[in-house]
Amino acid sequence: MLISERIFKILKDKNMSQNAFAKQVGLASSTISDWKTKKTNPSADKIMDICRVLEITPEQLLTGKESKISKADMRIIEDINGMKEAQRKRVIKYIEALKQVEELEDLE
Repeated sequence: MLISERIFKILKDKNMSQNAFAKQVGLASSTISDWKTKKTNPSADKIMDICRVLEITPEQLLTGKESKISKADMRIIEDINGMKEAQRKRVIKYIEALKQVEELEDLE
């Protein structure tokens, strides 16, 4: 199955119009139509935008396989990716500290 075919299936499942999808991704409606009529795929630089709008992972888009990453996991990843480097390091330290607290609680 082509990536574009997978996109159209997901759009149908989500009851989302091609026009609404095009606007949210930042593409011309004619580009979306070309995928269908010319049996082409989106350009690589739009994959992440497409995944964000469709609320799927790149793996799901490219392979059709279900991902073990939940929507909550994706939100955390997006939030962390939007942080400055110092903030990301702080979040990692918080996670490590939380793990240590949980390990100590398990010992009790």
